Amino acid sequence: MFFMLGSLYDQAVRYRLLLSAEARDAIEATFADYARMMDMLDEIAAGKGVGANLVALHGHAYDPIRKATRLPSRLVTLGLRDRAAYRAASNLRLPLDDRLVNVRTAGTLSLGTALGRFTIPFEVTGYSAGWPHATPAQLVRTAQDDFEVHFGVTATSQAHIASTLSPRKDHVMLAEHAPAPDTLLSRAGRLIAGIAYGAIEKAEDKNRVALVSQAIREIEQAERESRESLSHARAEEYRLNARRAEIERETTVLAEQIRVAIAEHRDDLARAGIARQMDLEAQFEVLSKAIDENAERVDAVLTTLRAILSSLQDAQARLVELERSEALAEQPKATSRKSGDTGLARAARASRVIARATGVPEGIAPSPDIDELSKLKRDKDIAERLARLKSQN
Repeated sequence: MFFMLGSLYDQAVRYRLLLSAEARDAIEATFADYARMMDMLDEIAAGKGVGANLVALHGHAYDPIRKATRLPSRLVTLGLRDRAAYRAASNLRLPLDDRLVNVRTAGTLSLGTALGRFTIPFEVTGYSAGWPHATPAQLVRTAQDDFEVHFGVTATSQAHIASTLSPRKDHVMLAEHAPAPDTLLSRAGRLIAGIAYGAIEKAEDKNRVALVSQAIREIEQAERESRESLSHARAEEYRLNARRAEIERETTVLAEQIRVAIAEHRDDLARAGIARQMDLEAQFEVLSKAIDENAERVDAVLTTLRAILSSLQDAQARLVELERSEALAEQPKATSRKSGDTGLARAARASRVIARATGVPEGIAPSPDIDELSKLKRDKDIAERLARLKSQN
């Protein structure tokens, strides 16, 4: 957790990171991409003539930076405000907040990087000078080429943290954890585990079909819920982006009005315009964070939905297999009747799943061309991922 009682930090508590080779490479990549972002910001600010207008700079630079670098979205948002301070800093450091770094235990923290999130051991090494801006933490490269996370503290909170760092304590700035909520993704994991061969084999023979049938019903319910959650997230995305566009338009108009006021020597009007501009920038910062969080939610729901659809296919295949094995043990006449019924039921269920997943109405037979197209796309994705993995070695 961050002990943050003000926007100015008198001192910083230092956590030296004990890095694996993989974690060090990820941090090095993050510093390299961040430096690239700062160069891009300088180029865009000069080319577009936006100066210190944060909202205008965000509008011109955010998407190009996301495409050109691997930085987390939140680090890009923080970096837009950090440009002047970064250039003036005497050492290399990156701004962090509680979306990018969290202390997990007495000896580990979680850090977001350009190559993903890592859990990293640390040791507390004492205090250093603070900084005069509101970013609650920094990732710092030291003169010894180590990396440290510095958490900003104020004079009023320093005594509390010092007592926390006492050797008598076995917990250091522990993050407070509530019980993990039962998310769609965690439910999907349980459902997928429930149809694994091991779980099915443990059931009595007469219960296996019922077990898989129940799993299919639960997976279908999870699919419906994930689609509903996705629709809510998309609606929120539209609302947030619409408000951000309003702020961008207003700041553009304000910038022109401020220039006119200055040209007419109306400093009183210029000051009023700048004050409004700063208020809009504060709103823009909050909106940007909300947009980043909502984008992560959309990604999580899409991942869940893909997992659910895949597990649904597995469950349906498992049910056909179990029903076939049971049918072989029955009399030929009963077997023939049961197999016919099962085939019709499975075809109807598959048709409903395809209709929900693709929007194709029930009753339209799947096209072999569509199957080939899906296979082509999957093969391309596999080849691209393999190429990326090879390039990292």
